[in-house]
Amino acid sequence: MEDELVLRSFKESLRLKEQFFSKKNVSAIVEAAGWIAESFKSGGKLMIIGNGGSAADAQHVAAEFVNRFEIERPPLPAVALTTDSSVITSVGNDYDFSLVFSKQVKALGRAGDVLLAISTSGESKNVIKAVETAKKTGIKTIALTGKDGGELAKKGDLVMNVASKSTPRVQEVHITVCHIICELVDHILFKKVSE
Repeated sequence: MEDELVLRSFKESLRLKEQFFSKKNVSAIVEAAGWIAESFKSGGKLMIIGNGGSAADAQHVAAEFVNRFEIERPPLPAVALTTDSSVITSVGNDYDFSLVFSKQVKALGRAGDVLLAISTSGESKNVIKAVETAKKTGIKTIALTGKDGGELAKKGDLVMNVASKSTPRVQEVHITVCHIICELVDHILFKKVSE
């Protein structure tokens, strides 16, 4: 019974990844990496947002850029807007939780930056509001979504959707996409690839 559950979950994860990596999504990943690399080259930054497990992914991806991914290279300016508990709780308390990311984008974002917005449902109000704010500021937006893409899929400049209702399976595809983007950005900027 337990063995079957393990294998079923593993096979579903594999199936979704194979389904996701169609030509359209491969092209979108390359385009996303290009936007981020161009932003870094021009003195811009990458801001990353999400809730719950997607917040953890935001922090994970920021760390890959700031520290290093697989090659030795200078730190790159990426920030997860999910980590400052004082900012998040003050905005949530004084205004509304739906504004915790958009206020940070407004304060920290500049034209030429990139916002990576992660939502497994595509319906996270605080993520959607941040994307709307970013677009008004001249910040390119990349949306990683799940299910049918939700409202977020209608707002992002570049949208990659994992067509599944299973949050863990969607997150597994999202982190794979993010790791590939990290590797591509390193390759674009430093002409190196990991071995």
